[in-house]
Amino acid sequence: MKLLAFKAMLAAVALSAGGASFAQDYPNRPVSIISPFPPGGAADVVVRIIAQKLTENTGTSFVVDNKAGAGGAIGTDYVARAAPDGYTLVLTSSSTMSINPNLSAKTPYDPFKSFTPIVFVGYAPNVLVVNPGLKVNSVQELIAAAKAAPGKLNFGSNGVGTLSHLTIELFKRSAGIDVLHVPYKGAAPVVADTASGQVAALFTGYPSALPMLKSGKLRALGVTSTKRIALAPELPTIAESGLPGFEAIQWWGLWGPAGLPKPIVDRLNAEMNKVLSSPETKKRFAQESVELAGGTPEDLTAYLRTDYDRWAKVAKEGNIRLE
Repeated sequence: MKLLAFKAMLAAVALSAGGASFAQDYPNRPVSIISPFPPGGAADVVVRIIAQKLTENTGTSFVVDNKAGAGGAIGTDYVARAAPDGYTLVLTSSSTMSINPNLSAKTPYDPFKSFTPIVFVGYAPNVLVVNPGLKVNSVQELIAAAKAAPGKLNFGSNGVGTLSHLTIELFKRSAGIDVLHVPYKGAAPVVADTASGQVAALFTGYPSALPMLKSGKLRALGVTSTKRIALAPELPTIAESGLPGFEAIQWWGLWGPAGLPKPIVDRLNAEMNKVLSSPETKKRFAQESVELAGGTPEDLTAYLRTDYDRWAKVAKEGNIRLE
């Protein structure tokens, strides 16, 4: 640990000495973007699109390196310990930065102190779906059904401590209802069981639910972002359906290790905003139901604080912990 900290300090000193001239030369060798999740998931899709566009725009390779495990903690902590030279970055998600640190005392990094923010990449809301047999057509009708049978209406989730689970807890508190949580292991089985009627309701990603929505086996009631989504503009937000301010999104940010020099941060932020504002990139991400963000490093830190505090309160009130 001490050796790594010493190396990081030396790198930071060397980079700061070079200042803006160094930033002009950066990057002059391949940059590794760590994806702390297995290939194929939503986070991996996001990071690979980003890496491809950065490679095209800068002429330098941005290479995705999957370092999965421990709910994303292994890959995220790897970057926290890396030298702050701009050649090891990480695309984090809400689970690694604002959810898991609130659920486990064993998280090896500090989301606010271990990293340098670069840019808020984007977010994907969940959609609230029900089995059509429930005979509800709106968020308010679902709330009324839950109030009529306290503790009996069951909501499925992707698993204990996942965003879909915490969204249920937030929904319960926001609506003043009591429902039964049924955790599964992943999205596919819980979506299938909601469609078959084993589970009454579910918060899940729109792409996961789309085939069942098209076939009529699921009914969508609302989305968990504060804005409607491009893929289903007719679908209201839960916030506008009687629960003002309700928000529960999966979001992604690009970070470097703590101590990343400002000239490098500025260069990466500028390149990322160029990527995120591109109509081609927006169209590609829209296909994944991902809304792009962009902005300053401070915007990323500010949203992290908001989301972290949201889930800290939910975890405390719901006594939700991961061992």
